[in-house]
Amino acid sequence: MVTTQPAPWRRLVVLVALMLAAFTFNTAENLPVGLLELMSESLRVSVSAVGLLVTCYGVTVAVGSLPLAHVMRAVPRRHALTGLLTALVVSSLVAALVPSYWLLLVARLLTALAQALFWAVMGPVAVGLFAPAVRGRVVGALSVAGSLALVLGVPAGTWLGQQSGWPVPVALVAALGLVSLVTIAVLLPTSRPEEEPAAYGTSPDVRRFGTVLAAGILSATGAFAGYTYIVKFLGDVSGFPPRAVSALFVAFGVACLVGVSITGALLDRFPQAALTAAIATQAVGMLGLYAAGTHPMAAVVFLVLMGGALGPVFMTTQNAMLHCAPGRTDIALAANSGAYNAGIAAGAALGGLVLPLADVRGAFLAGGLLTVGACAVLLGGRLLSRGPLHAPAASSRLTARVDETDLTSHSQSHSSDLGK
Repeated sequence: MVTTQPAPWRRLVVLVALMLAAFTFNTAENLPVGLLELMSESLRVSVSAVGLLVTCYGVTVAVGSLPLAHVMRAVPRRHALTGLLTALVVSSLVAALVPSYWLLLVARLLTALAQALFWAVMGPVAVGLFAPAVRGRVVGALSVAGSLALVLGVPAGTWLGQQSGWPVPVALVAALGLVSLVTIAVLLPTSRPEEEPAAYGTSPDVRRFGTVLAAGILSATGAFAGYTYIVKFLGDVSGFPPRAVSALFVAFGVACLVGVSITGALLDRFPQAALTAAIATQAVGMLGLYAAGTHPMAAVVFLVLMGGALGPVFMTTQNAMLHCAPGRTDIALAANSGAYNAGIAAGAALGGLVLPLADVRGAFLAGGLLTVGACAVLLGGRLLSRGPLHAPAASSRLTARVDETDLTSHSQSHSSDLGK
């Protein structure tokens, strides 16, 4: 069976639907952050218990990404996406309607399992709709949509929850998911996963894959060792009042969105440099906050630098996986997403361990040094790739293996068709 590309207008509409789905999933994940007090009072549980709705969500994504990608690797992408969006819609409706904290937690975990696989499936589908020369811009568009959840989705959901009760924005998440679900179900063609245009990496490389994965998890751990406690830092170290901290959060989100937008525009031309620049900028931002965060103006500058790098780091690692994946890109993307979410959890835990030993500035120092380590991993990987021991034959063998798999699948398909 040969995969036929849909008409240009259908490709564009499907991309917009995938962007909306990315926005919706990220909003669903982080919405309780803005509704902590409301949910705590309504459900009659502690604020920390509501906070677990976010923590458990992230851990579920980290643990579930790779196993789910393996289990669902043979399911046509259209069917997989419609199933995942159906899970998002149903779980969000249940979360909005149930009065029980425990049922809400179960519904959140179902959403998290859907999101764990969504990021692995969505990337190859989206970039496969377009020519290889513009795939970086497609990744950028999806990342902009995801970043908008923090800049627009969560603040809007918080305001709506304050006006109408927290179940209303949760139900709105279900409505947005339904729009994406219907659009993808109607317009995305059905094809076998291995026949998707972006099913395999363009330049398979096991060494590059390991380098990017290691750099990504180090940078995520570093970033969230500090970011998890940014409110305490801005108040205790920089001396900002609570209202100013809220405004700085908005500035951080806007910087993240701008960073993703700029990086996405350059990703096709400078894929490796974009990844290195994003991680290096994060390191400068975190170490700058450690060194000069006691000065309010300097704190703002380095906070914006950190925000401008946070989104691009994940985006550039995802883009790298589409190139260097040693096998199927959905498996590589699932590994990257799982590793990044594991880094988030590890970073929060590391910051918590550092706080009583070296105060909140120490958390940013530890995070900045880990991010420097990520830069060193990238530099080391690049030097090794240029050395005499770097064997292109390894990539050639991987490519040959991929080609052999393609030939085998096509041969089996052809034989099946003849048998009919």
